[in-house]
Amino acid sequence: MQTLPKERRYETLSYLPPLSDTQITKQVQYVLDQGYFPAIEFNEDSEPTQYYWTMWKLPLFNANSTQEVLREVQECRSQYPNCFIRIVGFDNIKQCQILSFIVHKPNRY
Repeated sequence: MQTLPKERRYETLSYLPPLSDTQITKQVQYVLDQGYFPAIEFNEDSEPTQYYWTMWKLPLFNANSTQEVLREVQECRSQYPNCFIRIVGFDNIKQCQILSFIVHKPNRY
């Protein structure tokens, strides 16, 4: 298995090669199965280690399928192709972010 150099580890799963849409779908399905609300964020900084993430639209409170989430990821990718994009899962009981993983890296990485 190919992994990225240590200095390129930004988020959960970021040490792996870029996730395919099938792999992203499985991760999103896990988020939905756990009852978490998915949200999409992007980072316009030149280095993602700055961690200034902007939310793409509102969290997807009514998302019932992975296709809805992936459609929003595609929209975000088309508007911000030079940004890091991640999916986060919010727990409405604990009132916090439970997980996040990068679904798009700019070509320079």
